[in-house]
Formats: sequence, structure tokens, C-alpha cells
Amino acid sequence: MIGTLFTAHEGLGTARRFPSVLPAASRVLALQLGLMVLIGCAIAVLCQIKLSLRVPGHNIIRVVLPMALGLWLAPRRGAATVMGLSGMAMAGALSLGGRAGLGTGALTSLALTGLLLDLALWGARSGWSVYVRLTLAGLAANLLAMLVRGGSKWLSGGAVDGLPIELWWPTAVFTYPLCGLLAGLISAVVWFRASRGN
Repeated sequence: MIGTLFTAHEGLGTARRFPSVLPAASRVLALQLGLMVLIGCAIAVLCQIKLSLRVPGHNIIRVVLPMALGLWLAPRRGAATVMGLSGMAMAGALSLGGRAGLGTGALTSLALTGLLLDLALWGARSGWSVYVRLTLAGLAANLLAMLVRGGSKWLSGGAVDGLPIELWWPTAVFTYPLCGLLAGLISAVVWFRASRGN
């Protein structure tokens, strides 16, 4: 598995909705890695913007959609993990620079979504497989974010920012999975085709 990191992912490459803007030759790996890092940093900046939608778990769309863009631009194994690690580094730098840190749910999404996307998409061969796997990875990432966010609220006695746990939990148990599923599905629809005939 380690030996195949950063090799071209044929399933993602053939399922792309739009033609590639980059050549597929291996010599562009450095350019693609640079794009992965740049997208990861952009995701961390996006996560700093508070939308105040009052929908627990909505942050996942700001993570999965740009990561799917990165997978469209650079369909390589391990690309989403690079974006996630870059995003974490950028979030840390922003925090050290005086910006407010990310909440526990957003931080969990940023930390784990890339790895979950790469694991889910590893064996994807067709557009439908990409759709299903992106959707399930979005769900898994947001369920983990919900558990971490709920755990931090419970451990702090509800003192973490946002709603108290007794008000947050009844809504979050529905919105986190729904937002995760929608984020993965929307990302698949925007950047990839379900079949070659589309």
C-alpha cells in the first residue's frame, strides 16, 4: 500500500466530470503535490469562516467539496491525506498567529476526512463506485466529528461553545449524518461522473 502512494488513481481519473487541466505525466507530481498543499491550506482558511447556519455538522461541506476538487485536479492515491495534513498545519499556523482555533468538530473533520477519503476511494474503479465511496466517506467523517464534538461537550459539562449538549444532541444526531452524506454526494456529483456515458 505504501509503495503505491501518489501513483495515478485510474478510477478517479476516468470518472472525472470535466477534462483535466493538468497533464497526466508523472513529471507533474510536484505540481500536483503543490496543488494538494494549497487546497489543504485553503480548506483551513474556509473552516475559519463562521456561517452561523445553526445546523450542527454543516462544516463538512467546506472540507469534502474542496478535497474532491483536489482529487479531480490530482487523481492520485494519498492526495486527500496530503490535503488534510496541509489543512491541519495551516490551522495550527493560524491559531499560533492569533486566529481563533477551530472547534473540535471542525478540527476532527479537517484531520480525518482526507484519510477517510483515501481509504474509501482506494479500490474505486468506476464512477458509481466513486459516488458511493465519496458519500460514505463524508458520512464516516461527520459521524466521527459528531462523536468528538459530543464527547468534548459531555466532558466539559456542556461548557464548550455553542448549544449545551442537551439541546445540541437531539438535533446533531440527525444533522451530522445527513450533512456528511450530502457533502459526499454533492462533491461526487460536482466533480465526477456516475458513468462514462454521462
